[in-house]
Amino acid sequence: MPKFRKRPVEIEALRYVPENAAVFAEWMGYQPVFTEDDGLAINTLEGTMKASVGDWIIKGVRGEFYPCKPDIFEATYEPVED
Repeated sequence: MPKFRKRPVEIEALRYVPENAAVFAEWMGYQPVFTEDDGLAINTLEGTMKASVGDWIIKGVRGEFYPCKPDIFEATYEPVED
């Protein structure tokens, strides 16, 4: 079976904590919707997804946003050196 590797792509990402609501609103360009349990409802290309406290919010290559669980984020991404 053929194998493929993801191309290296730099992304923007912020770890979600409710105290950063103003930062998320500015970064995302709209006021996020918060859920009853301090989660964050995010409009993605696949529909609305929920981010929990501690999840990473990723800005994709087309400017879209989506949540990512911390363990997946750590396994997939590393910091970019300036």
